[in-house]
Amino acid sequence: MDAPSTLERAAERAETPRFVTGSTMRHVLVMTGTATAGLISIFIVDLVSLLYISWLKDPSLTAGVGLATVVMFFTVSINVGLMIPIAALVSRALGARELEKARRLATSGCVWMTLVATMVSLIAIPLIPQILGLLGATGDAFRVAESFLWISLPTHGLMALGMGLSSVLRAAGDAKRSMYATLSVAAVTVVLDPLFIFGLGLKSNGAAITIDIARVAYVYVSYCYLKRHHNLLTVPRLPDVWRDARPFFAIAIPAILTNIAAPVSNGFFMSIMSRFGDAAIAASAIIDRLTPVSFAGLFALAGAVGPVLGQNWGANRFDRMRQTIKDSLIFTIVYVGAVWLVLFLLQGVIAQVFNAHGLTAELVQFFCQISGLIWFFIGLVFVANASFNNLGFPLFSTFFNWGRATLGMIPFAYYGAMVGGPKGALTGIGFGSVAFGVAAILTAFWTIRRLERQAIAKVPA
Repeated sequence: MDAPSTLERAAERAETPRFVTGSTMRHVLVMTGTATAGLISIFIVDLVSLLYISWLKDPSLTAGVGLATVVMFFTVSINVGLMIPIAALVSRALGARELEKARRLATSGCVWMTLVATMVSLIAIPLIPQILGLLGATGDAFRVAESFLWISLPTHGLMALGMGLSSVLRAAGDAKRSMYATLSVAAVTVVLDPLFIFGLGLKSNGAAITIDIARVAYVYVSYCYLKRHHNLLTVPRLPDVWRDARPFFAIAIPAILTNIAAPVSNGFFMSIMSRFGDAAIAASAIIDRLTPVSFAGLFALAGAVGPVLGQNWGANRFDRMRQTIKDSLIFTIVYVGAVWLVLFLLQGVIAQVFNAHGLTAELVQFFCQISGLIWFFIGLVFVANASFNNLGFPLFSTFFNWGRATLGMIPFAYYGAMVGGPKGALTGIGFGSVAFGVAAILTAFWTIRRLERQAIAKVPA
């Protein structure tokens, strides 16, 4: 008997969607664990790149790369917002056992994601000096950041395509290969970063060139996995791409607005820290790189539970949807507690590794001491946003993210800086996250109850 074709295997998977049976906690752990491994690989690469730059013992280089990172965080956050409709729509179609629809939506979503990301980079590149000026960049730090962005921003569209393809893999429940695709970025960067930064003497520009090459690898590996194992891509057809624009952007626009709240608030925070000199900017840069590595599990959880919720919504399993949120909360509590303990115990070592001295070292260690309090409540917002974006309530996600990034951060950070300097600004972020985190998670459970009531109302008496 001939081996089953890729199309036949994909059809079999569509008949039995992965997430509508079995332990929801297991699905949460597997999806989050593999996604965390992939994200950590990327974040560690960024962290190691900054570590290499810090070893050059030039604070302006560290500050400049940190400033460039804030801008790149903004563009990447738009990409993350564009990933959300791909995962939501494709997983929902697979949950409803509509393979052809899932294939069409995956293709159209990747096309739109690449087009939008490319347009964003074309708009951002000529505005680099103005953007850096708003962040408070001056002198050598300004020049380093400007050069870094001129090299890395032109390949932003490639990164978006790789992220879109990886999102389709997760929507299909293939967390392992999605992780491998992300690990390809780490593999390329680990090999090339030391060569370009030190071997060729390119310093921060060498790290930017490595980013471009790693993005090409990301697209290639993601595409190969998706085409060979799932057959969830087809040749784009203009009528299909245009027809799918409405459901795609109905989720993408609120999701983008949601996700850019974080980089906007980061930019505001960086402008506050810039008032205290390059030492404070360097500390902020280290914290910005340390945070995603330490709390990658929360970033991964927000994206990982989306397909689980989407497939169970397509199958009308509201009990499993509620349990998925509960399991996510348990994961958040345990994970944040463990990471906080590690950071607290290693605070001195972390400062030494990054060659941090004076105010820079003080701020990095202070963050390690209070990070758990800040990120537990931010984690609640992440879990709730995953529910909102995948269950048809994306505007709620926008509201809570912007609420936390504005009312929950700006006045607290500003007042904290006035009273306690840069440490006070860090403390203010934590205080402002409490109310929004609690309100967001309670609203997430309410949305599931509402969907269940709507589904019951549609059932004929």
